[in-house]
Amino acid sequence: MNIIDRRLNPKGKSLANRQRFLRRAKEQVIKAVRTAAGERRITDIESGDAIVIPNDGLREPGFHRSHEGGVRDHVLPGNKEYMPGDLIPRPEGGAGGGGSEGSPHGDGEDDFRFELSKEEFLDIFLEDLELPDLVKKKVKRSASYSLTRAGYSVTGSPSNLNLVRTMRNSLGRRIALRRPRASEIAEIEAEIARLEEELSDDPGLLEMLHTERERMLARAKLIPYIDPIDVRYNRFESVPKPITQAVMFCLMDVSGSMTEHMKDLAKRFFMLLYLFLTRRYEHVDIVFIRHTHEAKEVDEDTFFYSTDTGGTVVSTALSEMKKVVSERYTPADWNIYAAQASDGDNTSTDNARSAALLEHVILPLCQYFAYIEVGSEHKEWRRGESDLWRTYKTVENRSGILAMRRVRNRSEIFPVFHELFSRDRATTA
Repeated sequence: MNIIDRRLNPKGKSLANRQRFLRRAKEQVIKAVRTAAGERRITDIESGDAIVIPNDGLREPGFHRSHEGGVRDHVLPGNKEYMPGDLIPRPEGGAGGGGSEGSPHGDGEDDFRFELSKEEFLDIFLEDLELPDLVKKKVKRSASYSLTRAGYSVTGSPSNLNLVRTMRNSLGRRIALRRPRASEIAEIEAEIARLEEELSDDPGLLEMLHTERERMLARAKLIPYIDPIDVRYNRFESVPKPITQAVMFCLMDVSGSMTEHMKDLAKRFFMLLYLFLTRRYEHVDIVFIRHTHEAKEVDEDTFFYSTDTGGTVVSTALSEMKKVVSERYTPADWNIYAAQASDGDNTSTDNARSAALLEHVILPLCQYFAYIEVGSEHKEWRRGESDLWRTYKTVENRSGILAMRRVRNRSEIFPVFHELFSRDRATTA
């Protein structure tokens, strides 16, 4: 019987070949994805994209003769002028030319361009990212259940039969009831055959051996090799599966000192963080807090698209985070994380309060706190350090769980984000 699979692959392409190609060109694809992420709009970050890969990155490895080394004395067919060993004069104008004029002929290829689906784009984009120190777990009423080994039972499904325990019980029962072994019966039968061949003159011995063989065979039938009382099945119980609970606080400065470019950088960072958390983890809460001279917990749409602005008091965001934690998230049960984005400006009278809140209240609650400072794209960083950077730096040296980075343009967002949440960093933490 011949079975022919006539199902069509999506768009006429081979999924197996596509995945094989992505694995082979992985480095070039990752580089192209990360470059594209810095150039697209915020609303398009999670969609698929057309990826361009240079042709040099698509060449498959192969064996060929080396152009260096070895003895290569030969004369091409049709030669009437040169002999082996003659030196050919260098052409005028250099060996390979080098003029700026275009060539009237010649072949070439454009860079390879193909489409990545949304799933493929996000898989590559979020590869090798992980929250650090995700250890606190709690069993909820709505927690999922998992089957766990719970000893053995005398009844169950054939697929759960435990052969080792069954055979051990069978062996113990046969030894206790003195069931004849097959080797013992074989020895008696061999002795009977030998005596019959030799025409033994001792009929009493031959009769005794026949009687013993019949007794052993009858006893072997009476005591089965495996009895139902020997059979054991693996037993399983449904137990609640502990769920790792985490909450991420996103604190964003939207004061008047934040330009549109700075807000765009901050929103891009938090959009990446949002995609990473919602795609990688099932039980992660995300709390959005915007602050000017006052802080407020908002929903996702307000956080990314509201145009409200005002003065700058950073401590209000930290105080709002403290309030939310005390109301909804018990530190003993929740893994608490925070990420803050700001331009570094703060009211001078608020720096001491911000440092005290961060060091003595917020960081003791957190597994990890990431701070990024956004700057202008066309200007160098200001001389010295910002007020907030200088304030947080004193805390960073003592806490060990505070990470600080700076970004100035879109191309720096993903490298900084990847550095802050890479799996290597999480493992080290």
